[in-house]
Amino acid sequence: MDNKTYKVVIVGGGTAGWLTAAVLAAEFSDQNSPVDVTLIESANTPPIGVGEGTWPSMRSTLKKIGLSESLFLRRCKATLKQGTHFFDWKTGQGDEYYHPFSLPVGYTDVNLAEHWLAGELGDQPFAAAVTPQYAVCQSGKAPKQLAVPEYAYVLNYGYHLDAGEFASLLAEHTKANFRVRHVIDDVVSVNLDSLGKIASVTTGNNGNIEGYLFVDCTGLRGRLIGDALGIPITPQDHILFNDRALALQVPYGDANTPIATATRSTAREAGWIWDIGLEHRRGVGYVHSSQYTDTDRASAVLCEYVKSTQPDIDINQLNPREIHYQPGYRRLFWHHNCVAVGLSAGFIEPLEASALVLVELSARAIADNFPRNDAEMDIVAARFNKEFNERWQQIIDFLKLHYVLSQRTDSAYWLDNRAHDSIPRSLQDNLTLWQSRPPWHIDEERRAEMFPSASYQYVLFGMGHQCPVNPLGRSNSSGTQALGRAVKQLQGETQKYLKHLPDHRDLIAQIGSRDFASL
Repeated sequence: MDNKTYKVVIVGGGTAGWLTAAVLAAEFSDQNSPVDVTLIESANTPPIGVGEGTWPSMRSTLKKIGLSESLFLRRCKATLKQGTHFFDWKTGQGDEYYHPFSLPVGYTDVNLAEHWLAGELGDQPFAAAVTPQYAVCQSGKAPKQLAVPEYAYVLNYGYHLDAGEFASLLAEHTKANFRVRHVIDDVVSVNLDSLGKIASVTTGNNGNIEGYLFVDCTGLRGRLIGDALGIPITPQDHILFNDRALALQVPYGDANTPIATATRSTAREAGWIWDIGLEHRRGVGYVHSSQYTDTDRASAVLCEYVKSTQPDIDINQLNPREIHYQPGYRRLFWHHNCVAVGLSAGFIEPLEASALVLVELSARAIADNFPRNDAEMDIVAARFNKEFNERWQQIIDFLKLHYVLSQRTDSAYWLDNRAHDSIPRSLQDNLTLWQSRPPWHIDEERRAEMFPSASYQYVLFGMGHQCPVNPLGRSNSSGTQALGRAVKQLQGETQKYLKHLPDHRDLIAQIGSRDFASL
């Protein structure tokens, strides 16, 4: 670094702002580091979060910033998420499947999808045939034991968490452990220099705050990247139709109610319902399209679902919160000396919980490629924009895949989601390839690959996709032995995990009762 101070000004708190601050502060934690981080947070802007799901990558992020996993789980009422459990996405007639976080057993040696398609793994759901995590989730077991070290695992997992509590904990941890200046104030103007870069922001009580690099974490509005710098959202509503959500917080009827080990995603006439199990309550919401339903009907659908899953609930005591959003992402994420992170960069929908992982990846990319001067910043910005444009496109393709594979005919919403002109060309190309061969790890070529090929397998074959088995008659001389090893491993691990892994709620209770004075 040069002999000058690099002032990073993060505008906006919440999960995006504080997670970015923590990652940057942890990266440049040396007392002699010239990187100085300031976070400006309004006291009058409540977070949008209604309960969040994360990818397994969050474990590495929290470990890197030095946050105790046990403390995190207790403070955020968090639970361990092992994947997503889908209902009624295929036909709407009671069908279900899992997208677990663990790879199929023996994944680098044998493509079990080919053997499952050939009927060699028995008449069972795809996930059940390839990973012990299916049986563990079905049995309500946790993915680890209490004695397993923090952030380590037996089966891969992410988290379900209370977003408001998470932001508060991140703020406390970051301020207590790193050099971050916290300014509680409102930004009243964004000031540009003669080149169009942000020179400073003016606050109500603290005057002008200058910076070298500004990070926009101001939510859907995009106060810096959108309002000040004029970078528009690239709409994606021609591909993904959902633009509304109704969200509820549903208390458990009984304190001993089992906690779901996966996000429950239930398809409905004009969207889908999320159901996230926290330690003290469920977070439930209906993501839908205003083109195909209205608020009254959407509210009725959501209330009907809640009553069906918890008959004793007094639905009149629950007040749904309506969230409006435009599905899309910024044309540029890094423009001049401003980077958009979180909702200011864009939002599609919460299916597969991709929002927080983009915050993690953005913060990590800024830290890893921190520019030392204006010339470097232009290069870093261009590469950042290219990489994250690809990431957003991959997410859109993966989410659209769920809709394209559906066979539902009960509403125009589902029929229109399968219209050819609503399917991105890149997804069309993959679907063409998958007509003759299942995806596998050899397809993973890009550094910025968002989803492993196994994720595509879980969705494809969970939704009933079919393709011929080895149509070209390729040699399979090592396949029999690899298949035998994989099946034996699957059977052994399934029996072992079902016997030794604790109940999910029991593990959360054990972690919650730990003596935190020793952490």
